[in-house]
Amino acid sequence: MKLPDAQRAVLEAASANEARSIERLAAEADLPEPTVVGAAFTLEEEGLVGLTERIETDAALTEEGREYADTELPELALHEAVVAAGGEIDLGSAINEADLEGPQVDIALSNFSRKGYGTIDSGQISVAPDADPADDPERLALATLADDGSIDDESVLDGLAGRNLVAREETTVREVTLADDGVTALMEGIEIADTVGALTPEMLTTGEWRDADFAAYNVEADAERAQAGRLHPLRRTAERVTDVLVGMGFEEMDGPHADAEFWINDCLFMPQDHPARTHWDQFTLATPEKIDDLPDELVAGVEHAHREGVGPDGDGYHSPWSTDIARRLSLRGHTTSLSARHLAGVAAGELEPPQRLFSVEKVYRNDTLDATHLLEFFQIEGLVMAEDLSVRDLMGTFTEFYAQFGITDLEFKPTYNPYTEPSFELFGEHPTTGELVEIGNSGLFRPEMLDPLGIDCDVMAWGLALERLLMLTHGFEDIRDVHGTLVDLDFLRNAEVVY
Repeated sequence: MKLPDAQRAVLEAASANEARSIERLAAEADLPEPTVVGAAFTLEEEGLVGLTERIETDAALTEEGREYADTELPELALHEAVVAAGGEIDLGSAINEADLEGPQVDIALSNFSRKGYGTIDSGQISVAPDADPADDPERLALATLADDGSIDDESVLDGLAGRNLVAREETTVREVTLADDGVTALMEGIEIADTVGALTPEMLTTGEWRDADFAAYNVEADAERAQAGRLHPLRRTAERVTDVLVGMGFEEMDGPHADAEFWINDCLFMPQDHPARTHWDQFTLATPEKIDDLPDELVAGVEHAHREGVGPDGDGYHSPWSTDIARRLSLRGHTTSLSARHLAGVAAGELEPPQRLFSVEKVYRNDTLDATHLLEFFQIEGLVMAEDLSVRDLMGTFTEFYAQFGITDLEFKPTYNPYTEPSFELFGEHPTTGELVEIGNSGLFRPEMLDPLGIDCDVMAWGLALERLLMLTHGFEDIRDVHGTLVDLDFLRNAEVVY
C-alpha cells in the first residue's frame, strides 16, 4: 500500500489498544497538529483508523480575574468598607475606604446591588444584615481557578465570563485508534507515495504541476480560529436610527460633549437653582472651569426670560441668576444643548422654517446604575421647526419612527418639563417581560425658551433613549448585558442583526 509520508507516520504512531489524541500523535510523528488531523480524516475514510470527537470547555482566569483572585472583587471590597463603617455610610466615603477607582467603581456598585449585599439610596449605602460575602460563588470560583482547579457550576462560569474575569474556550478533542485494516496494512508494509500537498509558484512556472500527484484537500480539517471585528449591536441600532430619520427628511446635527451651562440648561429655561443642576445629577469640569465666548445679547435675553418671563403674561422664576454659573463647563446631560445651539443660529447659521434636525450622540448623568440606567448613554435628539405644530404632529412622528423598528404599541403620558409645554413621555412594551418601559420624553418648546433664541414659529422636540430602543428590539432586561463592564462578549460576537 502506498500512502503519503504524513499518513504513514500517523498510522505508525496510532495504537490498536488505546485511543491516542491528536496532540500525542503529532508529538510522536513529529508533525504539526493540523497535518495530523488531515491525515487522520483521510485514514478514517479509507478504514485504516477510527476517529472519535468530543467537545471540551476550558476556563482560565483573565488578567483582571487573576487580579481579583489575588486581592478581592470590587463589590466585596465595597461591602467590607461599609461593614467596617458600622453598616451604613455615604457612598463617596465608602468608595474611598474600599480604595476603588476608575471602572472598579461602576463594577462594585452594579454587583453590590445585583448580589443583594445592600442598598444604595440618596447617596447613602448600607449592607443587608443577612448578606454573607464569604460564600460568594464568584469569589470562591476565582480562588479555585487560581489554584488550577475546575468549576462544575456553569451558571457561575457564565457570570464570570460575562464580567470578562474568565476566558472560556471550546476545543474539539479528537482521538485516533488503529483499525484492523490499519494493522494489516502495517504488517504488509507501506510505501511512501510521492504526493504534493500545496501548489507553489515554482511548479506553475516550470510546468511541474502537470505531472504531480496532489493530495486530496480535506475541507473538514481544523482551521485557525480568528475573531474578526464587528459592529456593536448598539452601534448598528444607532446607524439604523440615522437611516430612518434621514429617510423621514431629517438632517443630522452635532456639537460639543463638554459645554457651557448656558447651552445645556439656561437656554432650556431651566432655573439655575433647579435640583437637577447640582453635582448629584451632572458632571462639572475642573479644568477649564468656564467658557468665555457666549453671545452677550443672547445671554441677556435668556437672563430676562428667567427673571421676568416672556410676553405680557410672563412671570419668570424670580430665582437667582448668575452669569458665572451660565459660563460654567459641564458634560452635557442631554443633547437638547445641540438643539439650543442650532436654534440660536450659532451652530450652522440662522434657521428658516421648516427644519427637521436630529442627532444620535452620547450624554452623561450622575445616575444610580441599574438595569435601565447608566452614567453615560446615547440619546436620540430631534426637533421639527414649522408653523402651526401640535401634539398630533409629534405623536404621528413617533408612530412613524418606531414602526420602522416593529414597535407599534406606544403609550403616551403627560409630564412636566421646564422647556416644553405640553409635554409627554413615551412608553413601549418590553417583548419579554410585558412591562411598559419609558423610552423618551418630548413636547413643544415653550415661548420662554424660543423667544430669547429669536424663534417665532413652533418647535416640537424630543429626547429618546437609544439603549431603551435596543432593549425593546432585542428583548434585553438589563442594559448592562450589552453595554458596560458586564457585557457578554459571546453575544457581541454572535448577535444577529435586528431591524
